[in-house]
Amino acid sequence: MRVRLFACARPKQAKARNVMIQSHSRQRGITMMGFALILGLIAFFTILILKIGPIYLEHYKVVTSLQSLKEDPALPRKSRREIFSLLQKRFDINMIENVTAEDISVSKEDGIVTVSVAYEVEKPIFGNLSVLVYFDDNIEVGGS
Repeated sequence: MRVRLFACARPKQAKARNVMIQSHSRQRGITMMGFALILGLIAFFTILILKIGPIYLEHYKVVTSLQSLKEDPALPRKSRREIFSLLQKRFDINMIENVTAEDISVSKEDGIVTVSVAYEVEKPIFGNLSVLVYFDDNIEVGGS
């Protein structure tokens, strides 16, 4: 009787082993088309990061320049031209290239100084594909 039970269990194990061997032999890995698609996606996103990353790094420099201007306690007493000059000097030190004089607005009303920087950056990605990023930052200093 023992031999009979053992004989019945053995074919099931052999059959399961054959199925595993057959399914393993059918697995061939990634195809060349799949590999090219994955490489294309990686290249696209790498180019995108390399093109857009510097735009946001420069925007960070604009924000820090505005914040450093905000920390100046004598700012409300300065003229609009002096404030504009201070901001331009900070932009020159930080090598900010995408902000022009037309993008900067300085206004003074009731002892409150408002400095606004609104600009856009357009960078070509490749071919006729480009990215347009718009920034609008402002600070207010003074008042009560």
